[in-house]
Amino acid sequence: QVQLVESGGGLVQPGGSLRRSCEVSGFTSDHYTIGWFRQAPGNEREGVSFISTRDGMTYYEDSVKGRFTISRDNASKMVYLQMNSLKPEDTAVYYCAIDPAPVTVYPFVARFYEYWGQGTQVTVSS
Repeated sequence: QVQLVESGGGLVQPGGSLRRSCEVSGFTSDHYTIGWFRQAPGNEREGVSFISTRDGMTYYEDSVKGRFTISRDNASKMVYLQMNSLKPEDTAVYYCAIDPAPVTVYPFVARFYEYWGQGTQVTVSS
């Protein structure tokens, strides 16, 4: 059974930082794409950042470039999202997800992701 367990959400002031973690278990492939979606109330789920475990290629949504950094530890099957300079518009439920294809074609398209974490609220507010 594949499980993605997330941690690191919470409340932070504008300009602050948070680090999200996602631990993968039960997924046997070494090559896949993993990353983060988010969904704010009334909005569609949007892709935030992704990383390939095959070659380390990273992808970022335009609004988070320069502020968020995704990284992975393949040995421990952990993925991290360092979120700096947070803004109120970053407020959302964040989900970790896996696209099991060895090479991703559309990293930001949610329907290609078969495994999802439970989601954790991130609130940026003063």
